[in-house]
Amino acid sequence: MSIIASTDALISSGFAPISLKALNGKAAMLERLDNKYVVDGTVFMQAAGDFADVFDMLEIDGLRAFTYETCYFDDVDRRSYFDHHQGRRQRAKIRIRRYVEAGLCFLEVKLKDKRGVTIKKRLDRDPEGFGVLDDVALAFIDKVYRAQYGQAFPHLLSRVLDMRYRRMTLVARQGGERMTIDSGLEFFAGGMRHAVDPSRFILETKSANGNGVADGILRALHQHPTKRCSKYCVATALLNPGTKHNRFLPALRKLGGAPSRPVLLQPSFQ
Repeated sequence: MSIIASTDALISSGFAPISLKALNGKAAMLERLDNKYVVDGTVFMQAAGDFADVFDMLEIDGLRAFTYETCYFDDVDRRSYFDHHQGRRQRAKIRIRRYVEAGLCFLEVKLKDKRGVTIKKRLDRDPEGFGVLDDVALAFIDKVYRAQYGQAFPHLLSRVLDMRYRRMTLVARQGGERMTIDSGLEFFAGGMRHAVDPSRFILETKSANGNGVADGILRALHQHPTKRCSKYCVATALLNPGTKHNRFLPALRKLGGAPSRPVLLQPSFQ
């Protein structure tokens, strides 16, 4: 058994399964408040028993850990990155995500409303079109941006970054709350690669008020949300040394240290 498979099995043990249909019925959570925590494996395993008492784990066709491949789009000035860095309330993150095992693919547009709540809109796409924004995709981006902000989407986009990681999803038995567990993160841009230490996990809690049961379990272990822990922004800083990144330093230190020279390597997926 590989290290990845062993880690997946260790993490998933103890959790009761929940189907995708049941998950969507209980906690689709396309509008939510998120908290992200970067923790090491020791902390996660300390919390796992408490999580298993109140959460079920998504299981599809006997699988509990799923490979996500995501490509991000930005303009030449990296407006999405810098809008996030500056904390602008009116901002957009554009990505195409491919769910490898399921053979699914979605264009996703993430926006912020006036309360700071994340709004995510999705469009079903052909997996063969991964990495490409065609006219249909661009029209969808403009439509949801106009609906949220009352103006046309202002940026000319190109594919700027790819990433791959493994994800497990937990759903509270009482509904209304969800948590994802990401591990094995790899970032790719401009022929460069950065791999995050496999003993590091990103836990993202999603609840209506940002203070759910998972947050309480993590607080009891003296864990606090890692501010500005956008995987896209962290990856952009790590793979583009010299890019302004001071507001992402807490996340960078936990996930890879200050930006330095990444490894030269082309991604194996397109």
